[in-house]
Amino acid sequence: MLLHDTALIYGRYLRQSLRSRFALLFGVLMPLLYLLFFGPLLTGLPLGGRGSSWQLLVPGLLLQLGLFGASFAGFSIIIEKGQGVVERMRVTPVSRLALLLGRVLRDATVFVFQAVLLVVAAVAMGLRAPLAGVLIGFGFVALLTVSLGSLSYALAMKVHTPQEFGPLINAMTMPSMLLSGLMLPMSLAPVWLDVLSHFMPFRYLVDAVRDAYVGSYATDHMLYGVLVALAFAGLAVTVGTRVFRTAGA
Repeated sequence: MLLHDTALIYGRYLRQSLRSRFALLFGVLMPLLYLLFFGPLLTGLPLGGRGSSWQLLVPGLLLQLGLFGASFAGFSIIIEKGQGVVERMRVTPVSRLALLLGRVLRDATVFVFQAVLLVVAAVAMGLRAPLAGVLIGFGFVALLTVSLGSLSYALAMKVHTPQEFGPLINAMTMPSMLLSGLMLPMSLAPVWLDVLSHFMPFRYLVDAVRDAYVGSYATDHMLYGVLVALAFAGLAVTVGTRVFRTAGA
């Protein structure tokens, strides 16, 4: 029943996304602008990491796509609460876990598709990375989307208006971006900032994907990245499911 319910919710929201092709493509615009206007500035600079500047930048942009996109996913729940959609779903026998999983799996599908477009553009600009590393990067984007999407929906179930939701998300995403080394490796930062960044889980994901993009798979960065991504996803889905079960619509 869980698989059946999840497939129903997933199909419903995926069809909504496919009907809005403009929004589907517009979501990749910000990382693409970074790629076009920021990437060429890094060419030839000593960035303190292995591989080319593109192998350092593109993994960060992929996770930036998941970070900002999934964090703001909860806006749709706020709209649905106002229209009574969430309340009608909650009185059905559909699993509360399915109500969450269907949404976040749709988000993961959308952002992985956008990540593919971003990588194709990066290859055209000079990125060279092993196929296995690129696929691993997509896997991390999907896990990050599931994690942050779950927490975003949980937060949206607790607030009442977009005016409350937006500032809270901005307050969390901006420090996360700056302390995770999405744009540049944290090895370039002062020691105190580098130490502080280790308390940010997204840093481990960024380091893992950068290793994958240079063909290094059996590394500490990869191990820590996988463990952190899986643990974060499990915790986020648990929190999100509990909120869907108990929070008022």
